[in-house]
Amino acid sequence: MTDRERDGEPAHQLVSRTLRAGIAAGNYRDGGRLPTEAELAQQYRVSRQTVRRAFQDLVADGTVHRVPGRGTFVRETGGRYLRHHGSIEDLMSLSSDTTMEVLTPLHRRVDVEAAGRLRLDTDVVYTITFRRMHEGIPFVVTTVHLPEHIARHIADREEIGPGGTSPHTVIGLLEPHLESPIVEAAQSITVSCADTVIATGLDCAPSHPMLRVDRLYFDATGQIVDLSISHFMPERYTYRVTLRRSTP
Repeated sequence: MTDRERDGEPAHQLVSRTLRAGIAAGNYRDGGRLPTEAELAQQYRVSRQTVRRAFQDLVADGTVHRVPGRGTFVRETGGRYLRHHGSIEDLMSLSSDTTMEVLTPLHRRVDVEAAGRLRLDTDVVYTITFRRMHEGIPFVVTTVHLPEHIARHIADREEIGPGGTSPHTVIGLLEPHLESPIVEAAQSITVSCADTVIATGLDCAPSHPMLRVDRLYFDATGQIVDLSISHFMPERYTYRVTLRRSTP
């Protein structure tokens, strides 16, 4: 890593994203001190100013806090799984410290609502339901709906079949096969209650309050490739996103 931008991403953002991933993976315990600016500058082969800007990003989104004269410390999460979302890469990086366990394997079905949201000219979609685990604890159940021409790219993968497990995300499995890369996700966040499938997957009572996150993924041509509906258990999950002022 160098101080110059890499693949269009400023060096300080790359450092902050790497540190977030390490924190989410448990490499730094709650309340623990991060390495110093000098240590990280040497580790990542960047300037201390670059590390300082990375720390400012992490402070701004609440991932860490700084104590003058003592250092930079990870904010305590109370044992919840913590994930920072600010890019498509952040969504894909769930594969770095969680595991997907299939509850209902990918299958063909008629779903008028899902097909409408995918803007299909047919009512047929391909659907998979799975949960994600962190350190052996389930924290989210997700149902993904795919158009048939997208689903066929991964239909034969063992990890999305009956009893399948994988560290990968569905979009991570899909992207190497897509003619156009995924570049955007339209997201809505609401509250919901656990149905029987969700309650069983998360080992909680039916009707338990859930954080529902719906995402539509678009490729570079503007076509929808994936509808993802996730139900997170609030006691086991913390959602974080960075908002920045737009520049003229």
